Amino acid sequence: MQRQLRQRVITGIALVTVAVAALWFGGVAFAGLVAAAVLVMFSEWAAMHRLPSLLRRLGLAVLGAAVWVIAVIGNPAESLMLLGGGAAIMFIFAGTYAAPEVNVAKGGRRGFAPRAARSAALGLLYSGLPAVALIWLRALPWGFHATLSVMAVVWGADIAAYFTGRALGGPKLAPSISPNKTWSGAAGGLLGAIAVAGAMLLIWPGYANPAGALRLLPLAVLLAILSILGDLYESSLKRRAGVKDSGTLLPGHGGVMDRLDGLVPAAVAGAAAFALSSWILPTGWAG
Repeated sequence: MQRQLRQRVITGIALVTVAVAALWFGGVAFAGLVAAAVLVMFSEWAAMHRLPSLLRRLGLAVLGAAVWVIAVIGNPAESLMLLGGGAAIMFIFAGTYAAPEVNVAKGGRRGFAPRAARSAALGLLYSGLPAVALIWLRALPWGFHATLSVMAVVWGADIAAYFTGRALGGPKLAPSISPNKTWSGAAGGLLGAIAVAGAMLLIWPGYANPAGALRLLPLAVLLAILSILGDLYESSLKRRAGVKDSGTLLPGHGGVMDRLDGLVPAAVAGAAAFALSSWILPTGWAG
């Protein structure tokens, strides 16, 4: 147990260091890191859902194109349209491509495989939407602070939930989905997210005031809740697939999906919050 915890801590520190460095440099460095992460994540999704190799390659091609459009051209609308259109094509193609094999195995005839279709399309959106959200957010004025806020809140919630749950235990949060998660861990995660958001108030120019706190702290709570739900969703996927981890790439953590499951919904929601508000540049800030 101690060896696994040590591996988890070392890997976590390395991942955070690389992520913050890429985020600081922005541009190609950050887009390249995001692209690598989502491509591996989709590969893990495809393996978990046993998608044929042709569908995996098609999904990777669409994701690569969507990341290129948002990172190089800087057009989020086109990138989202590409993801949506790609998901629709994947849905139709996966359903018809997988249908003969599925139906023959069941003694039936050629038709449509809805489960394979849903898995392929959802996997593309699951991997692609947070990538577009994070790259778009980083490119905005004060994008470093905004993106770091979203990512750090998720990290803080995850770390606090893990250690609080280990220390306090108590009633299970969702025993049928993830037996190790507890309500005490969830509460610790919310407090950890608030603490991280409080720290961000001090380093983001224009936010170290009551108005800034009223903006970031409620958002941090929302993102922490979404990160917990994202973690539970990925746990349910693994349970249905009959696997312990999404992969083996990250010692002590499992796969990339295992590490980014909470960031997936939080990244999309965080980008949406900044897109629909003027929070990206605090009121009254003239710098």
